[in-house]
Amino acid sequence: MRRAVLVDHFLQLPVLPDGDFLGGRSAELHKHLERFRRKVGSRYTEGTLQRLLDCDNSQVRRAALLGLGLQGTMTSNAMVAGRLRDDDSQVRRLAADALWNIWFRAEGEQHKRELQRLSQTKDLAKSLRGLNALIEKCPDFAEAYNQRAIAHFRLGEFQRTVEDCQRALELNQFHFGAQSGLAQCLVRLKKPRTALRAFRQALKINPDLDGVAESIRELEESLGEGK
Repeated sequence: MRRAVLVDHFLQLPVLPDGDFLGGRSAELHKHLERFRRKVGSRYTEGTLQRLLDCDNSQVRRAALLGLGLQGTMTSNAMVAGRLRDDDSQVRRLAADALWNIWFRAEGEQHKRELQRLSQTKDLAKSLRGLNALIEKCPDFAEAYNQRAIAHFRLGEFQRTVEDCQRALELNQFHFGAQSGLAQCLVRLKKPRTALRAFRQALKINPDLDGVAESIRELEESLGEGK
């Protein structure tokens, strides 16, 4: 019965768009998702939603992932990451979206909002100053390191990008974004074999990453490892 209630709430939602709908949502979708969050939160604990990720019914897994994406914590990180290899494509998409939201929320709502603001700041120098300050306050905030890595990458500071990606991965081994970013940076540093290993690891974590399989094929061919 509890599972049926969860799925019923999920099916009352409008069609969910592709992409990070949990982060970039319309006002109307935000209203529907907030209603779903409140209903699910009143009936299900985080632990229950985690257990439902192993349900045979894909609708249950989808609904549980959406619930965790809206209010889950880093205690759900490994279990949600496990669904990136689910046989249901929407489950995989929901898992990826849920992870990004969990990662941004890892140090609380206030720091989440600050990180979102800094990641959207067009002035890269200003963004970096803010990210440095945030990391000083929250030295275990993996997503802050990942966002700083992105800023360094845009500035062409590839060695610093590598260092931040590696730190993000030390704190969160399931961070496919940092793993893929590390690989891209290693390509630019002309370290193709190390980049190939990094790309393979990124694809191992998240088989649906855009462009990664093609990057692996290109590197394998250039290194004489293509089939």
